[in-house]
Amino acid sequence: MATELEELLEFLSSPSPPVKKAAVDIVRGLTGSEDGLQSLSSYARIALPSLSRLLSENKEVSEPAAEALVNLSQNSELATKMVEMGMIKTVMDLLYKPDSSITQLLVMLLVNLTQLDEGISSLLQTGDEQMKGLYLMKLVRSFCRASSESSDQFEHVGSILVNISKKEAGRKILLDPKRGLLKQIIRQFDSTSPLRKKGVSGTIRNCCFEAENQLQDLLLISEFLWPALLLPVASKKVYSEQDISKMPLELGSALKIEL
Repeated sequence: MATELEELLEFLSSPSPPVKKAAVDIVRGLTGSEDGLQSLSSYARIALPSLSRLLSENKEVSEPAAEALVNLSQNSELATKMVEMGMIKTVMDLLYKPDSSITQLLVMLLVNLTQLDEGISSLLQTGDEQMKGLYLMKLVRSFCRASSESSDQFEHVGSILVNISKKEAGRKILLDPKRGLLKQIIRQFDSTSPLRKKGVSGTIRNCCFEAENQLQDLLLISEFLWPALLLPVASKKVYSEQDISKMPLELGSALKIEL
């Protein structure tokens, strides 16, 4: 005999929109507490696929479904199950649909999933040589384009970049001179968003672990790299022309712009 929670989860697949809406709202509420998360984790085989399917529905249903998945993905075991069921592909497909209305929540879900090694591999598409890095390129492009928008739906991509740059495979793609991804990312360092700044600085730090192997690639973007590394150290102090003339060209030029 089905339990009350099983019956609730079955309502997520109801053909009746009001019933489905009521069910997903209750599930979202459950994910907001430790007890609720624990209960739902026992029925992950039903809950996760059902919530995943709701992501493609209208906003009043997809939004609470996405919020529930973001909360559930904070549990590493549930996050692993999401990755195994292909959640990253699902999210990436939905993220770039013209009518997507839950962009920020989808990006936040990716942040949680890429805290796992399996999630990083899935996002980097390491199992497919032809497609490897495509998802990452899309996210970087969106990260850089969205910075000028009033509603910054992609600022959490900075956290994804930090996650994937902790792994060698991620750093290699970011430092690939043919892709030029790190060069694009570094330009976001002057953003007014603290979240973006933190993401960029963390990504730079992680990529510097490849300095021994990819020094040449790092030097190719020195025009952008040195200001990003040194401007925070320079702080808001006003430097004279004489002081600036003694600095590396890249930093001196950046300080002139700051002034």
